[in-house]
Amino acid sequence: MPAHSQSFGLICRFMPKKKQPLKSGEKILFLTVAVFIVLAVIAYIALETYRLRSPEPIFENKTSFIFSEAGKRGSVLFREARCTSCHRALRNGTNMGLSLDGVGSYRTLEWLERFLADPEATYGSETLDHGPAPKEAAYVARLPDQERHDIAVFISELKAEQGSVSAPMPPEGRSEFIDDMVKVWAPAEWKEKYRDIREDDSAKQGEE
Repeated sequence: MPAHSQSFGLICRFMPKKKQPLKSGEKILFLTVAVFIVLAVIAYIALETYRLRSPEPIFENKTSFIFSEAGKRGSVLFREARCTSCHRALRNGTNMGLSLDGVGSYRTLEWLERFLADPEATYGSETLDHGPAPKEAAYVARLPDQERHDIAVFISELKAEQGSVSAPMPPEGRSEFIDDMVKVWAPAEWKEKYRDIREDDSAKQGEE
């Protein structure tokens, strides 16, 4: 084969192929996704603008707290230990770890004290350092017993009202919307595996 034919073949092989135009269906799909993203961004900006300017909270607050003297001391120790580096409490802090608002509604003071005394027994591994001056969960375990107790009291007094996502019980009464969604979407085997605890409450009220 002549040398010029080989050269032409190599050039054709490495030349970029002409892009095929998008089909009408693909254009509609991409346009739909683009419109959805733009609308989502606009809605988010509008919601945040309204939330920041609203004199009243736009979402119902379901967490509460009434601190004892020990709880107040624990609140100070909690901040000094930089627990807010990972956790939210009193709606302050970060979301890197578990939000503690409402934890007191489903964890007892005794459980919290045991956890703070030996957090790695629950984690099953070493805790993570935070920054150049490590103050991880294990740091709290090394605190004096009284200080660790005060922190546990503080966390135990972060309560969640019934119906909150962090509360152990659903709201009182029934929700037709939720019941309808369960009937439509819940697998049939769930009825055998789970029970409606609202029915237990109704039975108790009937006995009274």
